Amino acid sequence: MEKEQDIRKSGISSWLIFLLAVACGLIVANLYYAQTLVGPISEATGLTSTAAGFIVTVTQIGYVVGLLFIVPLSDIIENRRLGVIMLTVTVVALLTAGSAPNAPFFLAASLFIGIGSAVAQILVPYAAYLASEDQRGRVVGNVMSGLLLGIMFARPLASFITSLWGWRTVFIGSAIVISLLTVVLSIALPKRSPSPTVRYGKLIASLGNLMKQTPVLRRRALYQACLFGAFSLFWTVVPLHLAEDFGMSQQGIAWFALVGVGGAIAAPIAGRLADKGWSQKLTWLSMLVASLSFLLIYLFSSHSILALIFLFVSAFTLDMAVSGNLVISQRAVYSLGSESRGRLNGLFMSIFFIGGAIGSSVGGWSYVQGGWKLTTLIGTFLPLLALVYFLTEKRKTMAE
Repeated sequence: MEKEQDIRKSGISSWLIFLLAVACGLIVANLYYAQTLVGPISEATGLTSTAAGFIVTVTQIGYVVGLLFIVPLSDIIENRRLGVIMLTVTVVALLTAGSAPNAPFFLAASLFIGIGSAVAQILVPYAAYLASEDQRGRVVGNVMSGLLLGIMFARPLASFITSLWGWRTVFIGSAIVISLLTVVLSIALPKRSPSPTVRYGKLIASLGNLMKQTPVLRRRALYQACLFGAFSLFWTVVPLHLAEDFGMSQQGIAWFALVGVGGAIAAPIAGRLADKGWSQKLTWLSMLVASLSFLLIYLFSSHSILALIFLFVSAFTLDMAVSGNLVISQRAVYSLGSESRGRLNGLFMSIFFIGGAIGSSVGGWSYVQGGWKLTTLIGTFLPLLALVYFLTEKRKTMAE
């Protein structure tokens, strides 16, 4: 215990921040590999085109289950040991997915890939725990930039690997990488042994009370749910738009997806500015930028080169807005207290991932019903909804 307190007083080292950032990126990428591989996976496992959407949905459901029922354990169980157990589950699930002979096996493996990958949301608050108060925003921003790079690189990387060696290589290769990562983390991470104050049943039951008693959590989760819903809507539909309206191949779409990687630069910048008291300004700016990103491609929705250029610009600015606001929101949530940080983070992440799942579903529906125009119109509206809700917070603050 004294050793843990000494580590916290001295703050977290740069190399450990880097390790946690890389770890989060590699882990969370497992949630997104299948997004651009729905076609070859469904063909190999016998899924119909109607049911192919479950490939992504089941993984997201598993992630939310992990966030709500596994991540809170970080408040009562030694974090390093819990992380190693969850990563081991992820490795087994990835190997099963990579060798699955049929759809039931693959979907079951996808569920456990999602559950195990929730370990990333133990590592982020773990980094915040190790950081001193004055460096917390910067640390969370740097670790989250790694996580966001994992999200953004996953799609193009999976497409490139599949075009060369087939989709099964993606999952088996990831299993090998996560195995090595598990060994490194088990050696490098210092212990964090929280003082358990409640049993697991009461711990889960306390989630409802935390939601009721923490308005900052509710607001920040709903802000990010709207923004991540817009983000998921965009990246679910844009591959179809690029293929149908611009004639792009799978590799061309993979190159386009790399544009979003640049948006991750907003995470560490937002973290540093939040440490300086810019959280409120950056929050409404993120919402406005996200909405304008969709408005731009709504107004210029032809098949011209100019429309394609604006599509590249919007992909970059949208990802910047979403990643920047995520770091600001997590910093606010982590400042609520260390004893319940695991539960707070689990609630926050599960709510905004539900927003992402809804965005993906709505995107698929809107593209079929009204094409690119309707989809981008909905995308414009979602961040504005968050902005209207944010303005009620501003008015309340000014009234006080």
